[in-house]
Amino acid sequence: MKRNWRRPILVGGIGLSLAIWMLERLQQSANALSEWALVGALTVSGGLWLYQKTTKKIQLSQENPPLNRQTVEIALAKAEAAINHLQAETATLKSTASKTIAIACEKMRQQATQLKTELNRKELRLAVTGAKAAGKTSLIQVLQSNWVSQLPHPVSLTETPPLFAAAASENSAVAQKETIEIALASDLILFLTSGDLTEPEFQILQQFTDSNTRTVLIWNKLDQYLPEEKTTLLQQLRYRLKEILSEKDIIAIAAAPSPIKVRQYKSDGSLQERLEKPAPEINELTHRLNEIIEKERQQLVLASSERSARALLIEAKATLNKIRRERAIPIIEQYQWIAAAATFTNPVPALDLLATAAVNAQLVADLGAIYQQKFSLQQAQTVAGILGNLILKLGFVELSTQAITSILKSNAITFVAGGVVQGISAAYLTRIAGLSLIEYFQTQEITVSNAWNIEKLGEIMQKVFQQNQRLIFLQEFVKQAREHILPEFLQNKLHSEKVV
Repeated sequence: MKRNWRRPILVGGIGLSLAIWMLERLQQSANALSEWALVGALTVSGGLWLYQKTTKKIQLSQENPPLNRQTVEIALAKAEAAINHLQAETATLKSTASKTIAIACEKMRQQATQLKTELNRKELRLAVTGAKAAGKTSLIQVLQSNWVSQLPHPVSLTETPPLFAAAASENSAVAQKETIEIALASDLILFLTSGDLTEPEFQILQQFTDSNTRTVLIWNKLDQYLPEEKTTLLQQLRYRLKEILSEKDIIAIAAAPSPIKVRQYKSDGSLQERLEKPAPEINELTHRLNEIIEKERQQLVLASSERSARALLIEAKATLNKIRRERAIPIIEQYQWIAAAATFTNPVPALDLLATAAVNAQLVADLGAIYQQKFSLQQAQTVAGILGNLILKLGFVELSTQAITSILKSNAITFVAGGVVQGISAAYLTRIAGLSLIEYFQTQEITVSNAWNIEKLGEIMQKVFQQNQRLIFLQEFVKQAREHILPEFLQNKLHSEKVV
């Protein structure tokens, strides 16, 4: 494998470690050992100082600013910036997927342009959603005839496909996701239920409110309950949902009451029976909708526009992250084997951390360049120090060493070869650091940011470490690492043992 050693941090760091090793071999004295202890202490204290200094710079997340036109325009600008980055990076790709991504970019750009023009729209878009047979069609029909026609501004009503329409399967999950997306694209959601909320209904309702989508819960088919049952059930709904919905936004209606039997006695004493269809009971609902539209019309439009802008940003960023990850993984693999080789060939264990830190610093610089988070030499070294401290603090060195040692013990020749465990551990931890950086960068703004959230980075590293602790993965990783660091005669011996 051809390795690229033309990296200033990498060459400097590894070169320094080798120079110190040569000095140590020449001196062969107790003074040299005491100097090493001093150097080690200074290195550790310096790393801790950098860690503490950077920790103080953690930026706490702030509350979302009040929603106004400027907020929406900022969200749109971020989405357009992500699309621009995606388009620019797609232009450098040579894969067959570049054409598909370019078409997706153009579609997203058209959506962003349309969102800009719709900020001043007068029409409100209402989505009527709920489970099958909740009465969505009936409600739309009665609202169209008894309410929409009387409004001064246009209002559109869209019926979504039914929620929970099929048994649990991959196709039903996709269909439900599409239904939820249709509802979230509206300005106001009318969520219908025909009784007390089920747990799946509650979860989706909470998803609507968490996404800042104005929602009114409508208990339909009121006519099917006794008067005392109506009061009790409505109180239960309002109490259960008091944390996510206003009491005014939980309304009981009968969009299409069931026919009732009417008996009429004629003058001749005969009895005539007929079925009469009662008028819909929606007055409380239309009154509440009128209040919402009168007071919140502009806010509803801004909120849906902001959600659409965020959805565009997420879509563009997800595609961009996929492209960048495909470029970043080979770089991580390159540096993990460099770290393995540097540690394996280094006869002084105290120098392992110095060589690995140099590799990780160059890794930080190269990955930062991919994710538009460019670092100076000093910044890359600082970030590498942070990664190293987190790896030590979280106990990854001990855990990875134990796992790798247990795998290597199955082969005596590999196990006794000096530095194998250290070399493979260095490669493994370099990989963990690189994958953690990828995950961390993907959560950041697309533009350059030098503010580091150490707590968040630590959480990501723990998650990445757990994902890469599977025995099958570790066994394959150890196998690959042996091929990169063991001398050829040992590899041939191992191969001959397997043949025998």
